Amino acid sequence: MSELINNSKERKSRLKALILKLHNGVSEKEVKYELMQSLSHIPYGEVVEVEQELISEGLPVEEVLRLCDAHSAVLHGNIGASSRKDIPDGHPVDTFLRENEALKSLCNEIKTIIQSIDTNNEDETAKTVLKLRGHYNSLLDVDKHYQRKEYLIFPFLEKQEITGPPKVMWGKHDEIRELVKGSIELLQTPSISSDELIAASEMILQPAVMGVLDMIIKEEEILLPMTLDALTEPDWYEVQKQSLEIGFCLYDPTTFWKPVWAGNNSLQEMNKNGAHIKLPSGGFSVEELLAILNTLPVDMTFVDKDDKVKYFSQGSERIFQRNRAILNRDVRHCHPPASAHIVDKIIDDFKTGKANRAPFWINMKGQMIHIEYFALHGENGNYLGTLEVSHDISNYRALEGEQRILSYSK
Repeated sequence: MSELINNSKERKSRLKALILKLHNGVSEKEVKYELMQSLSHIPYGEVVEVEQELISEGLPVEEVLRLCDAHSAVLHGNIGASSRKDIPDGHPVDTFLRENEALKSLCNEIKTIIQSIDTNNEDETAKTVLKLRGHYNSLLDVDKHYQRKEYLIFPFLEKQEITGPPKVMWGKHDEIRELVKGSIELLQTPSISSDELIAASEMILQPAVMGVLDMIIKEEEILLPMTLDALTEPDWYEVQKQSLEIGFCLYDPTTFWKPVWAGNNSLQEMNKNGAHIKLPSGGFSVEELLAILNTLPVDMTFVDKDDKVKYFSQGSERIFQRNRAILNRDVRHCHPPASAHIVDKIIDDFKTGKANRAPFWINMKGQMIHIEYFALHGENGNYLGTLEVSHDISNYRALEGEQRILSYSK
């Protein structure tokens, strides 16, 4: 029968009928068998058009959302690739794909841990819970991946009146976010038993992981090929420029794509555009400010009033390594689960005004490291965020006497 379905109109009509069969309660297995018999290959664009048509014809977005997993499972492996262009290193699509690889690796690790739960060893269960909590904290990074799609990619599709698939996909994002957040909350339950953990894995932990993995398939088989065809080079450059504001997911791009016509160094562009920062006691160009922040002999990390990491200095001798994947991440998820309660306490005390600074010092690899958190407030006393400052003070502790004669340090 497949040879009869030889034009776009007939293929789309047949595909729509099959999706509506799912809507009417026919099993995935039966629909997939019929699909294989009648449609051995479906261009991705036609899948997009059918979803759009179903919504336009009155099938509620919520209903398409409910069917999304089912018809994606049916179609998986039968969707044709786009006329895929070469994707340069650092291009937004390249970044999405590399993030997907990191997400798949993390999800597979989580699945392996869940499969290894030992119902006869509660001590091991406690360790497993702690390990899973850290992994699900990392998995919540997928929120930044989804935000870049929602706020940077979808608007360009909607300008071309491609509204159905973005609506459906955004709804799935929200479902996955809730599953991951629910998993973290569940894993914070005190003294969870192995039996409870297994029940939780079936109820929420595994669905969260499967939601992320299914979304990767939807992206790579439908969304990304569609965007490569739909967005222009200037569109992609806008996506690229705004991506850093949202941040990246489990991956720190080492190269940032830029079209040939876009100019040279971004710092030079900012300075040419008058990006001069004026303060009450003076001012800087962007390049000057960056040099100052990266020359100071301390590590600095800024967390905003919403507890999201917004900036870190990039000095040559950082004590604690940072990468851009932490930007816009909840600061609690940047620390080991065992110390998350300390981070919560500091932030709560800073926000309520109970404290304004919190010092710590530790021995690490033969160095004495001083770490201090400072509450930041605006002129009217409103809480702006927290500044973390870390410093190797070993040399200062070893100082004796005075040095009044010029002597350059090496």
